Order: sequence, then structure tokens, then C-alpha cells
Amino acid sequence: MHEMSIALAVIGQVEEAAERAGDVTAVHSVRLQVGELAGVVPDALSFCFELACAGTVLEGAELVTDTVPGRARCAPCAHEWAVGMPPLLSCPRCDGGSTDLLSGRELQIVGVRWEDGRTPTATPEPTPEER
Repeated sequence: MHEMSIALAVIGQVEEAAERAGDVTAVHSVRLQVGELAGVVPDALSFCFELACAGTVLEGAELVTDTVPGRARCAPCAHEWAVGMPPLLSCPRCDGGSTDLLSGRELQIVGVRWEDGRTPTATPEPTPEER
């Protein structure tokens, strides 16, 4: 299960950024772009992320994953298409086999929401039941 190693790498990068920022008291969420061709199972990644966050500044943080669809372009005819799963890598228009994968392999942190000593996190408005 390589999702655990991915979760640990994400946590390490966020911890480094939090340390550089200074005074980070909690991380609330981490947003990742995950390409559909990246070979990552989002549910497994979320499970591993939750386990690996224990005892860190990320403990209790939400992992939000945005799936990036795979897209390809045919080199001979320039047609672009969604490759889907399993991926269709030959051109559906000319049946060309020389394709460029444009997207779908992404695996990157695109956002982190944290709390530090300088900017308090806003508290949500109470619901009518809580009033």
C-alpha cells in the first residue's frame, strides 16, 4: 500500500511549511490534486493520512482530494480526449498511437489551511438548534 508513503510525504511537506511559517498551532485541512492515472486510491490515502497525522500538528486535519481527469492529445492529428479508466491511449479519431498525456498523473498539494498565533480561525455561526 503505497498510499501510506504518500500520506507520510504529504504530512512531512506540510510540517516543513508550518515550521517555516512559524507559530502554526493546528492544520485544519490539506487539499491535494490526484490524477486519475496516478495509481492512488483516494479512500486508502484518506485512511492512511488520518492514521499518520496522529501526534503531529496535522492531527484531526481533513484531507480533501480533487480528482484530475486524464486527458491526451494525438501527435499526428492534434485531437484531444478524456482517456478514462482503463485509459484509452490510442486516438479515437485516427487510431494513432503517438499520444501525449496532458493530465491525469498529478499528485500535488494545492492548499493548506492552518491556524497560527497571528490569525485566529473564524468560528462558524451556531445553527438554530444550538441557539
